[in-house]
Amino acid sequence: MSAAREDVRGHTTPYDEPDLLREQFRQLLRYRLLIVCGILLGLAGGGWLGLSANETYIATAEVTVRMPTTDPFAATTSVDRIAMGSERRTAVSDIVADRAAETLGRPDSAQQLKSGLQVTNPPNTEVLRFAYSADAPGTAAERANAFVRAYLDNRQADADRTVAHSIESLEGRRAPLLTRRDELQAELDDLFEGSSTYDTAVADLSTVTGQISEINASIAGLQALDTTGGRIITEASPPTSPSGPGLPLLLGLGYVVGIGLGLLAAWVRLVFDPTVRSPGDVTRALRAPVLGVLPRTGRGHPDQLLAEGKLAEEYRSVAFRLAYDETFAQRRRLLVVAPRGSIETPLAASVNLTAAFAEMGMDALLVEADLRTPSLGAQLREADGVRPGWAAGDREAAYAGWPGEQVPIDAGESGIFDLVPGRRVRNVPRALTSAAATRLIGHADAKGNVVVVLAPAVLSYADAIALTDRVDGVLVVCDPSEVRRDDLARVRELVVGAGGILLGAVLHSWGSGGIDFGPDDREEGNGPPGGHGRDGAATTDPQPPAQRVRPRTAQRPPVPDYRDIGSETLGLRVLDPAELEDGNPRQ
Repeated sequence: MSAAREDVRGHTTPYDEPDLLREQFRQLLRYRLLIVCGILLGLAGGGWLGLSANETYIATAEVTVRMPTTDPFAATTSVDRIAMGSERRTAVSDIVADRAAETLGRPDSAQQLKSGLQVTNPPNTEVLRFAYSADAPGTAAERANAFVRAYLDNRQADADRTVAHSIESLEGRRAPLLTRRDELQAELDDLFEGSSTYDTAVADLSTVTGQISEINASIAGLQALDTTGGRIITEASPPTSPSGPGLPLLLGLGYVVGIGLGLLAAWVRLVFDPTVRSPGDVTRALRAPVLGVLPRTGRGHPDQLLAEGKLAEEYRSVAFRLAYDETFAQRRRLLVVAPRGSIETPLAASVNLTAAFAEMGMDALLVEADLRTPSLGAQLREADGVRPGWAAGDREAAYAGWPGEQVPIDAGESGIFDLVPGRRVRNVPRALTSAAATRLIGHADAKGNVVVVLAPAVLSYADAIALTDRVDGVLVVCDPSEVRRDDLARVRELVVGAGGILLGAVLHSWGSGGIDFGPDDREEGNGPPGGHGRDGAATTDPQPPAQRVRPRTAQRPPVPDYRDIGSETLGLRVLDPAELEDGNPRQ
């Protein structure tokens, strides 16, 4: 396999290749606008080529070329001795073009006429194919036939010149022989028959006569040769339709090319995109599971803090997963923060998680540790006539007015939880690290209590880091389309360096136009409690929270050993509800 990753025990396991390809393609689809722009660009280019290009007609003619041998005019069937490459070059030469131009009556346009000619030689044949392109079918056929005739005429003219030169050479050799023959005949008339001189002259005359006869035979053979350069086997006729791709085909090609350009642009954008691409990226950067993905609402961010419908169920699911996490169950303190930016979504998450803990029967306290721009107290409805039982404010120990008195909040059907609203103070770091704040957070040590602390973004202020060693458990709330992987890695370094533990992350995409993570996208960070998905993240139980509570007599699931991982945040351990009765889970 081409890639590998670490499982919950630190070992490397290969990616499933289909899953890897599916994940890569899903990430490319994040940039649908780039892909659509590429398709539109390809269609525009194909349409422009189809509409702007002139219609071209191609007429074709074919000729068979006679092959030369030792005697260039003797017929032979030896294919390997034909120089068809030379013949093809000759067919597109200027000499043939000049002849064709004269035939067409345009002697000054030889080069222009030659630009539309293409001559090819089919493999293992003695055929030359003349193809001529023109803007009219009749013109294409006329010019193709003109070039064929010019080529054959040029080849025949060359053969005629060769024959004439050979005959002239033979006649030059025969002339002295004729003179010698006449001289020998004159000598024989003056000699006596039977003498030795007479016999010698007769022998010489016979030799000369034989040589003259051979030369005469050669001349006769040359004069009888057929000097035709070839034979037309297909005459060019006007084509009935233009050649080349039409507008529909060009549009189809443009569409395909546009998809390729769009995918390439999306891939380049993906490579250089520093933001988180998937819940799996969040898990790998934080080394903590994705506890939930908040569903998108029709109007962006919810208008009210206390969620309803699917959003409320997702908050309850996250709260149940935290309640059954071994690390959280030991101290029941939760710090809710964002990496950067606004505190709006972490504020809503902290309120709804606190309400979910109250619904589970816990005494929940929500502490607004945002002392720079506090706003939570004005957004929640106080429960009239209700006084918190366990979280009475320590007003004498309060520093600079914070933490102040706990206010009971009406959470509707979820019940009532207590709120310590934030207040503007002169020295924020001193107020957050005061003894009063430490004692307030320490109330979570009592049986059945839970404390949720809301703090500003980790990378914007150091307030969350100042609270980490007191709260321990940290929940990161972020938008994957806006947060960077480097930011999440920095958050982990700060939290772990301050002695805290990253319990997990909650993802959302409210009003940012980010990714709408579907069920497939949540594989890497969600699944049933006690099970582990890819990247070591715990997975979400599809059953409702009420159905996940097991009887006290139920068999406990095997507890995975995390000691060899080096981090407690790579998975969640599921606890038996019986272990929570005394607030001290068994090891």
